[in-house]
Amino acid sequence: MSFKDKVVLITGAAGGIGKATAEKFAAQGAKLALVDLKLDTLEKAATGLDGNPLLLSANVTKEADVVAYVKATVEKYGRIDVFVNNAGINGDFKPIDEQTVENYRNVLDVNVIGVFLGLKHVIAQMKSQKSGAVVNMASNGGLLGAPGMSAYVASKHAVIGINKSVALEVATDGIRVNAVCPSGVDTQMMRSIETNASKGNEAQARKSFEAAVPLGRYAEASEIADLVSFLASDQAAFITGAYYRIDGGGGAVSV
Repeated sequence: MSFKDKVVLITGAAGGIGKATAEKFAAQGAKLALVDLKLDTLEKAATGLDGNPLLLSANVTKEADVVAYVKATVEKYGRIDVFVNNAGINGDFKPIDEQTVENYRNVLDVNVIGVFLGLKHVIAQMKSQKSGAVVNMASNGGLLGAPGMSAYVASKHAVIGINKSVALEVATDGIRVNAVCPSGVDTQMMRSIETNASKGNEAQARKSFEAAVPLGRYAEASEIADLVSFLASDQAAFITGAYYRIDGGGGAVSV
């Protein structure tokens, strides 16, 4: 696959999956626009990337910020060929009777409103081009339940629903929209999940989580990036409205 001179916009680009995805596209010749909340964190994550990427600080829940990151990308590069709608958080893990409205709103703001706003403004640009590929970051939590994670699970179910609907809306505009659904990935977000689940024994939590995966381990962020890259490529030209598990066999387990 080659993305030589293709413009790739990635949100949540300072996180584990975002960083690995940026590295993957950079290695394939893409022109990158990278978005995250804190510019200093983004600058650190982008160290060593080829091609002098455009680095943009934005809060994905604020429409003005989203308009600004789309505008800055188009002003620099003239177009957006690929949008990796990746920014997301896991929030606090608690049983439903201990959950707070604040936590629910925070998770849904980032994981759902942030996805919606990115799509709204990037799709408008892609329609003007009559081309584009979008990859939304969902989760196996968008297909399953998880105790204590109802806010996160609800948000990722929503991402899959949005993904299906928008793919149908823009199919005749030359735009493809797909999603990926990872299980546990060996990133800082997974460290947070282990801490929330462990009650002080993160190592045991990791062991238990990995034991539940048929392949016996977490995914590497680069493996998620490989799937994102494929779905954004011309090799996936007849794939849209789809969502792909990447879970080490977890989806094959019967209960």
